[in-house]
Amino acid sequence: RSYSSPETEGQLLNSFVQYFGDSLGRKVKRMPLIEETVLPGDSLLTLPVVVIGNGPSGICLSYLLSGYRPYLSPEAIHPNPILHTKLEEARHLSIVDQDLEYLSEGLEGRSSNPVAVLFDTLLHPDADFGYGYPPVLHWKLEQHNYIPHIVLGKGPPGGAWHSMEGSMLTISFGDWMELPGLTFKEWAASKRRNIKSDRVMPEEIACYYKHYVKVMGLQKNFRDNVYITSVSRLYREKDDEDRSQLNENISAQHLEVEDEEKSLIKRNWEVRGYQRATDGSHVPFCLFAENVALATGTFDSPGRLQVEGEDFPFVLHSMSDFGAAISKGKLRGKADPVLIVGAGLTAADAVLCAYNNNIPVIHVFRRRVTDTSLIFKQLPKKLYPEYHKVYHMMCTQSHTVDSNLHSAYTSFPEHNVLSFKPEMKCVLQSASGLKKILKFSVALVLIGSHPNLFFLKDQGHSIGHHSNQPITCKGNPIEIDPYTYECTKEANLFALGPLVGDNFVRFLKGGALGIARCLAIRQKKKHELMESGDGGDGVP
Repeated sequence: RSYSSPETEGQLLNSFVQYFGDSLGRKVKRMPLIEETVLPGDSLLTLPVVVIGNGPSGICLSYLLSGYRPYLSPEAIHPNPILHTKLEEARHLSIVDQDLEYLSEGLEGRSSNPVAVLFDTLLHPDADFGYGYPPVLHWKLEQHNYIPHIVLGKGPPGGAWHSMEGSMLTISFGDWMELPGLTFKEWAASKRRNIKSDRVMPEEIACYYKHYVKVMGLQKNFRDNVYITSVSRLYREKDDEDRSQLNENISAQHLEVEDEEKSLIKRNWEVRGYQRATDGSHVPFCLFAENVALATGTFDSPGRLQVEGEDFPFVLHSMSDFGAAISKGKLRGKADPVLIVGAGLTAADAVLCAYNNNIPVIHVFRRRVTDTSLIFKQLPKKLYPEYHKVYHMMCTQSHTVDSNLHSAYTSFPEHNVLSFKPEMKCVLQSASGLKKILKFSVALVLIGSHPNLFFLKDQGHSIGHHSNQPITCKGNPIEIDPYTYECTKEANLFALGPLVGDNFVRFLKGGALGIARCLAIRQKKKHELMESGDGGDGVP
């Protein structure tokens, strides 16, 4: 690791000192940022919330933690009469202060998380039926509801949206990508952006998220170019609060007897990492937090086939790498086709990209073209003509229709890749067991992506619905309480967005609502305890 100079580290420390001092309304003498070699002590300041990930999930959570509260608009009438009656019962209360389980009861939508469905129908009533009803909520900034927090991200606010391929349109409408309090159309008009259709480019969305953080006054809560290396529990002994804290990873040999281990109780979180400085050096830090919210998304690790030869340099796993190869002219004049593996929208984007650049395509995927679970079956033709063009080719230009490869595109449904060979050949196997060998110029494996939670104990495998298995958005999301979004297997650890199965921006906002309500209730109880003289750890 290359560490920064003392001057650079000092600047970083000072920025945090100023931030925490302003946020907590008192003079801060010691910081939750320390040298990595220092063992933390009780006297260090503990932050109520650390949010890991600065994409739309982290941004929306920061918005609510900053004190913004949604209320039922005076003239609003929700098209669902039962829900509207419930909203009228507590019109004087913000949605954050109401019973989310009661409000979401009986609602149905395209998320398995009830609060996500609730918040979506409040922001986009009956959106799935094609109606353009306005939100039934209006927002108020209530400073007294501010909960000190910090949002850590690798890049600028907006997360993975800044690194997505810019030539493709988003699946969701621009209105569905927006965050509370600032419509996408308002932003586009203010920036004199000419939005030609309801679907927009990823770069437009990335700019909108970055601007959102600024216009909503959230910048003080965000730190960019931050890389997390570990998130672990701290422990303390029940009978001695002044004793040094012990890290969760302490070896068993230091605990002499089992009874001593039982005398330790879980305390706060320790978040370690580094911030990359402008000169490329790394500034290490350590934060302490009562609560940690995981908002990292699932774009960290591309899915892999786990077959022989997949690590050859001509086997790619991202659209950005494919786009770079095209822009550099590496595929110009190649006689052999591009091999694209996958049947999702990213694979379809790759097919379109190759097709538009006059590059022949071999398209390999495991499912039948009639499989009802294919994403193309769920997209209306009028709104997504380009994807239905790909689907039409998948069905009509199969290798089974013509024994020879088509000049521009040939699909291989119900085929698996067995291996890649160094001479740029691929071995395929059909559902019947028949093997084929095809030559290609470059291979592109686009079979989804997975979150990289390496910084958690056991890489987070213990907190999914299926224990001891990697976290995935569809197969094994993080198991949470459906109304608070707190991990059921780890107290004071929260998760939202794709990590809990909500891939679409319109639904991840519900996670921010659930977490904000849970933390607001706990903060209120903590204040009451402190006023009664019981005290407590961390920041009041």
